[in-house]
Amino acid sequence: MWVSSHVFESARLGPVTLRNRIIKAATFEGVMPDGLVSDALIDFHRRVASGGVGMTTVAYLAVSPEGRTDRHCIFLRPEALPGLRQLTEAVHEDGAAVAAQIGHAGPVANSRSNKTPSLAPSNGFSPMGTRLRGVTEHDIARITEDYRNAATMVLDAGFDSIEIHLGHNYLLSAFLSPKLNKRADQWGGSLENRARFPRRVAEVVREAVGDRIAVTAKLNMADGVPGGFWLDESVEVARMLQADGNLDALELTGGSSLANPMYLFRGEVPLREFAATLPPAIRVGFRLLGKRFMPYYPFEEAFFLPYARQFRDALDMPLILLGGVNRLDTIEQAVDNGFDFVAMARALLREPDLVNKMRKGVASESLCIHCNKCMPTIYRGTRCVLVGPKLTH
Repeated sequence: MWVSSHVFESARLGPVTLRNRIIKAATFEGVMPDGLVSDALIDFHRRVASGGVGMTTVAYLAVSPEGRTDRHCIFLRPEALPGLRQLTEAVHEDGAAVAAQIGHAGPVANSRSNKTPSLAPSNGFSPMGTRLRGVTEHDIARITEDYRNAATMVLDAGFDSIEIHLGHNYLLSAFLSPKLNKRADQWGGSLENRARFPRRVAEVVREAVGDRIAVTAKLNMADGVPGGFWLDESVEVARMLQADGNLDALELTGGSSLANPMYLFRGEVPLREFAATLPPAIRVGFRLLGKRFMPYYPFEEAFFLPYARQFRDALDMPLILLGGVNRLDTIEQAVDNGFDFVAMARALLREPDLVNKMRKGVASESLCIHCNKCMPTIYRGTRCVLVGPKLTH
């Protein structure tokens, strides 16, 4: 029995038509040991594509070498192009579109792994004690061109869409944050100044690809940390981005990979599992202080929806709802309330074929229990630990 629902009808995202309104959100796959596409990465996205999503999102593609989360992150350079083409062709064979999430990790980057300083809007230290170097005018100009070059490569690789990462206190998100951006020049201070770099990046990405593929951005609604980016300012930045006209949609997110990752995930906090991934020298300290870095937030279905509704009321542009979406009726209600697409992550890690199950009437909600034990697996192959084989490189 096929379920009749507008969720499963084709929909436009800029110049691209998706076969339905469900997008696999970017979740770092952790299977690129050489910083290049691997067979396991292709398999990861093929499973989701064959499982029925309208589009899957490849995460996280760094535009600059120091912008990698660590040395195993794919850096968009000529050597990466053949593998990326192979990946997009594989996804297209299974009927789905494919997006490339591009960005610069900034203060979230692992400087020890990358063997280069972690960059931020201003000098300082991360919550984990990493020294952060404030970017110069030259850095901003260089990184802006890195985004332009990365967008061109994404286009050449056959992707259908680009997602610019403006969330989770990565570099562009850090510029938006009054807590992290202490600059007194044209890139800091007022909201207009703090938004200047992200807006410029969106502009050059659109210039690079024109209307040949879709361009979206993943924007923090709230950082989830005291003194950080909050709804009053994020709605205004969204209005700026809409007025600029460079984006086909906004995906709405929240939280800080730098200071409060559980704000994005909600549910159980896998402190013991995370501690096991750390070097012994810092494992004990993490066990003592980890609850401060990863506080508990109870899981609620569609937990970002109350925030996202404020953006829906303020904007005319297409919006993508993210955050704890597990049920078909939630997706239907989101579309009925004006959200053009819904992005899912953990639910599709648990069941890559969930969309097909929903469409066939076999399932109406995900089996994900929000234990969040998938989170620590990003260092060795992102997966649901309750089912399925471990990915290998």
